[in-house]
Order: sequence, then structure tokens, then C-alpha cells
Amino acid sequence: MPIRQLSETMINQIAAGEVIERPASVVKELVENALDAGATRVEIVTAGGGLNLIRVSDDGSGIPEKELALAIARHCTSKLADDIHDIRSLGFRGEALPSIGSVARLSIRSRTASSENAAEIGIDGGRVSAVRPAAANRGTTVEVRDLFFATPARLKFMKGERAESSAIGDVVKRIAIAFPAVRFTLAGPDRSTLELPATDDSPEGRLRRVAQVMGADFPDNAIAIDAMRDGVHLAGHVSVPSFTRANALQQYAYVNGRPVRDKLIAGAIRGAFADVLPRDRHAVTVLFLTLDPAIVDVNVHPAKADVRFRDPGLVRGLIVGAIREALAHAGIRAATTGAAGMMAAFRPGATSYAHGGPANGHRSYEAAYRASGFAGFDLARSPQRPLDMGSANGGFAEDEQAAFDAGPLHSADARAGQEQAAETLLGTALGAARAQVHENYIVAQTRDSLVIVDQHAAHERLVYEALKNALHSRAVPSQMLLLPEIVDLSEEDAERLAMHSETLARFGLGIERFGPGAVAVRETPSMLGETNVQQLVRDLADEIADNDTVDTLKERLDKIAATMACHGSVRSGRLLKPEEMNALLRQMEATPGSGTCNHGRPTYIELKLSDIERLFGRR
Repeated sequence: MPIRQLSETMINQIAAGEVIERPASVVKELVENALDAGATRVEIVTAGGGLNLIRVSDDGSGIPEKELALAIARHCTSKLADDIHDIRSLGFRGEALPSIGSVARLSIRSRTASSENAAEIGIDGGRVSAVRPAAANRGTTVEVRDLFFATPARLKFMKGERAESSAIGDVVKRIAIAFPAVRFTLAGPDRSTLELPATDDSPEGRLRRVAQVMGADFPDNAIAIDAMRDGVHLAGHVSVPSFTRANALQQYAYVNGRPVRDKLIAGAIRGAFADVLPRDRHAVTVLFLTLDPAIVDVNVHPAKADVRFRDPGLVRGLIVGAIREALAHAGIRAATTGAAGMMAAFRPGATSYAHGGPANGHRSYEAAYRASGFAGFDLARSPQRPLDMGSANGGFAEDEQAAFDAGPLHSADARAGQEQAAETLLGTALGAARAQVHENYIVAQTRDSLVIVDQHAAHERLVYEALKNALHSRAVPSQMLLLPEIVDLSEEDAERLAMHSETLARFGLGIERFGPGAVAVRETPSMLGETNVQQLVRDLADEIADNDTVDTLKERLDKIAATMACHGSVRSGRLLKPEEMNALLRQMEATPGSGTCNHGRPTYIELKLSDIERLFGRR
């Protein structure tokens, strides 16, 4: 077949295959156009999941009548000057409207502030109609009917009406979070309406908009993020570790106000929460990255959902570091939803869930500790030592835990002193220990709440954090291999590993170049014991290629530390004295991340006095 020029309609339909994936894509493009026009009010109406009708109306600046024909021509835009690297608007490619018009029936009615009348233009499957007068208020209304009627094969790939409507709602919510000063309304055929009233651009206003989208529970369970590194600013909120979701759909990320779905950002969020969340749970996040447009490429794909950073390591490090620092400084906080779950458990017919610690048959913590070769940590003197490593002199030793009762007080002065100390403890985050029930749960009282602590889960986190601090405060002990292990790699991977050799050596992995496309491994971390060196090195090479980090090795060492902490923590069934329980509570308050155990489960639940009174009908 000879080479020939494709028709304009076919070119637009090819472009539509990339830009217009489903009705939600149409809504995204039209709402972004409205926001670029300075709209303060955006109304969306759909029918048939967006396949029958999509109408987007705004009160923006409008399109002059003489420019309507250009608005539906390919690669015509008012948002881009001569520098493709200086993109400060949501849209800039000039492809959306002609692409939509090539596969649907499109009409645009618009009026500017300086015009007495509105004007309208239409496209029907690529056929453009003449501009004609119309009646309208200031702003623009774009109506799309019979989406994909010109390419019926695409209809076979559409999901049901409910699924398409849900995708449209998600797009609107995702955009609305970035523009709190704009009022959004979404109406569907089932008379259900999503209304997001305008707030303002202040941090408080942004959080109110986030609450509109993500629910009223999020602000009460959120930690503010505000960090800057080398000209890149990160702001937003992340959830406390005990407030999670089963999927990552409520992780919102924005780059210069643009909603994105970026693998690097998603991976950084996972890395930041790796120590505090279960593998099957996800944090709730809203993060805004602001940086010079010249150091980020948003022109990666026509849908503009992907971005490429000039320095991905900088961005990833900023996100991971800022979130971890925020979690560490947030103090000990439990999710407010824990109390709701507890109250639900008291209702008739509620299902109970048991959370038990490991069986007592686990090998001792001390044995695991010694096997690791990690001798730089003074375990016996650590306040986070395992409770079975005390001595006859007292502490958490087995012999000292036989009786819970601390014995009778011998004088009124002693009783008064204890009452005064307890009164002081009531003002702390976890309060004063009052009892231990079922040999595992510590019941504590604060001034306005009751706290229930899982002693095994809590002490497991304390031991783990102490191990990590000792682990990363000095070089990790390594063991010399009898014969160096030679790992064949591509030249690029070998070079990347060599560049990170100093960091790897700090974690106990000694490598050096061994000719072209190979590295020799001479030492491995003692904590790993016998390990698959070939697979470890290849995994590290892949991670460095993707993220320019060596977190794979660090995560393996942290996982061993977590296992050691689990085996060495106080067991369920151990009786604790009142002073021991209070000591555990105080250590929890002073330890970052102690609201969850190493596996991501909550270590305590707080029930407010008002909730208790409600249970008994007092409120």
C-alpha cells in the first residue's frame, strides 16, 4: 500500500484513542479547561455513565466568537507560549476538544465578559458546523452527546453505567482537592448530586475541601506535611498509621496543582509507611509538590497523568523523609475510628475479633540477637529490653511478675503520694495504668478517656525501634565470604552498584567492580545469615535503576530486626506490676510510631468518656 496522508478526522480519532479513554477522561479535560479559564464555579451533568451525555458549565473568561473555530482545531491553544518547559496550566496540548469532537457530538457555547451575545459551534463525528449566535451567561458550556458513536468498537470496552459514573466522580473529586476556592457540582440521572462548596486557598481551607472529598474522619486522623529541599516544596496531609484503607485509591498526589498518578510518588509513600503499616493496608494521603516547571516534564503522555522529574531521587527522598519526620514528631496518636469500632463491638450481634501475640514457643530474643552478630547494642541496659531478660534485682524478670498486687500501703502519707502521682499521670497521652485484664491488655485512665493497650504489640514496637536506632547508628557487622561471589550484570547496573558501594558497605555488603559487567561480593551482612547473594545484588541493581536508592538491603535488615523484636517482646499472659505498666506507657509516649506494632496493627485504643456515657444512655 502506498504512503498517503491521513485525513484530519482519522488523525483526530487516533489522538482520541490516547486522550479519551472513557467518559471520565472527557470530564477531566473539560473541567481542566474550565479551571484554566479562571472559573469559580463548575457544574457537571452526566447521563448513561457519561456515554449519553456530559455537560460541563463554568463561569470562566469564555471564548471569543472569532476564536471558537480555532478552539476545536488540533494543536491550537491559548495556554502555551514558545517554551514547552514553562507549563503553568492544566492543559496545553490543544488536542482534547478536536479529539472529543471526532468520536462524539460536541457543542461549545461561550460568552466573554466584553461580549453582548454568546456564540456556539458544533462538531458531529469530525464534521464542523458554522459558528452561530446563542444565548448564554458569561462563561462556557460544553456538551458532549453519544460518546464513541463514530468509533462503536470502543463501546465494547466500556464498563457498566455505575462503574463509569463512579470513575467520573473520582476524577471530579481528585481535581476539586487541588482547587478549594472553586465550587463543584456533579449531577447524574439517578438524581444524586455531589456538591463541593468553595472554601479558600489557606491550609485550613484546603483541609476543609479534603474533608468534603475524603470524609469528616480524615482531618481528625491527619498529620500535616510541610518540607522544602533544593527548591522543591512538599505540603499536604497524611493519615496516622492506624488510619488506613484496603487500597491506594485515597492517595492523592499533585504536581504544581496537576493531579497525577506517578509510580515514583506512590513508591515513596509506601517506603515512608513501610515500618508502620501491614502489607495489605494503605495510608490515606494528600500531597502537593511545588517546583520549577523546568525541572519536571508533564508532557510524557497525552492524558497528562504521568510526570517525569529531572531529579527523581531528590523528590523521593523529600517525600520519604518528610513523612517519616512528621510521623516521628506527631507523638503517639490513635485513629479516632478505633473508638467507633469498639462501640460497635458492644452492640448486640457484633462480631468480635481477637488479636493475639505469638505463641510462647518462639525462640528467645537473646538467642536471635546473638545469632545476628549485632553486638553493639547493650541489650541488658536498654529500657526497651525484652521482659524476660531481667535479673533477680527486679524489673521485667519472670520471677518478679508472679503477683500483680503491689502490696498494701503502710501509711496515709504513702497513699497520698501515690494519689498525687496518679493524678499527674492522668494528664499524659496514655494516662495512668489502672489494671491488667486477660494477662495481655493494660487498662489506663486519662482525664477524659479510657485507654486499652495491647502489651505485647506495644513492647514489640519499642524493642524494634531500639534495635533500628542501634542498627543504623553504626556500620552493620558483616561476615567475610570464603570465596567472593561474582555476579554478572549489565555494564550500567554494575556501574550503578559501584557508585553506591560506600552506602552498601555501611549496611554490611562489600562489593567491588570485577571486570566489565560484573561485581564481586566479598562481605554480606551478618544479620542475613545464609542468603542468596546473586538475587540480593540483582534486586539492588533494579532498585537503583528505578529509584536511585538501596532501600532493598535496608528493608531486609529492618525485617530481621522486626522478627527479633517480635520474638523478644513481652508475651501475652505475663502479669505486670502497676509500675511496670506505667513504665511501658511512658516509653510508648516517647517512642515514634508506637501507635502501631511492627505488623501495622494498633497497639492501643482510646475511648472518650463521652463515648462511654453514650453507651450507658447518659447522652
